[in-house]
Amino acid sequence: MVSAYNFGRARQCWQKGGRKYCQKNDDVFGMMEADMHNLAPAVGELNADRSNYRFGLLPDTESKHGACPFKVDFKARVAEPRPEVRGFIARVQFYMHDRYNLPMSRQQQQLYMVWNKQYPPSVWELERDKRIAARMGNHNPFVTGQKVWSLGYKNSGDGINSDSKQMSAAPTEIGTGLNIRGNRNSKVYHLPKGCPSYEKVSHRNIVPFDTEIDAQNAGYRKAGNCK
Repeated sequence: MVSAYNFGRARQCWQKGGRKYCQKNDDVFGMMEADMHNLAPAVGELNADRSNYRFGLLPDTESKHGACPFKVDFKARVAEPRPEVRGFIARVQFYMHDRYNLPMSRQQQQLYMVWNKQYPPSVWELERDKRIAARMGNHNPFVTGQKVWSLGYKNSGDGINSDSKQMSAAPTEIGTGLNIRGNRNSKVYHLPKGCPSYEKVSHRNIVPFDTEIDAQNAGYRKAGNCK
């Protein structure tokens, strides 16, 4: 979703020899290229037409991809995805820019913040994040609700520090996890045992956590009716 061109050009290796040079000489580029949170299946023609164009809205552009509600303005170098995946795309953009310390224009930040709000994580997006975390060792915190993007957000660069490099180079299973359910509206978390309201949290409001410490660090408090 964040193209190799867009994250690669932030690396010095790209200036020396493009993608192939980065693949051979830059471990961080390798981590970005292989980050599963940024990868999703796509129709080949749409993927080719999207190229490395930025995402945006094209109200005056006609869709020319049959039954796929997808638009591309080749002159403006902008692609408009279907509404159902806009929030998903926004949260991946937040993740990649934050984790690998990539610059994002004010205009793009504003657009993705709107999409993130309009289209909150679906049940499948939460499940997808859970499965990827079990492989890679880290979640997308903008999906789980542990991080929230705001205008002028300061990137953490978690993916390019030494600890993250080691983790990404040798991913391990982290167990089942994600048994704790936070409620993004009330900022309260519930345990699967001893908390009567665990099953009552609306799916669209669930923020999963591996441990109570993770929930508390994200600003959540334990439900008062938990035994």
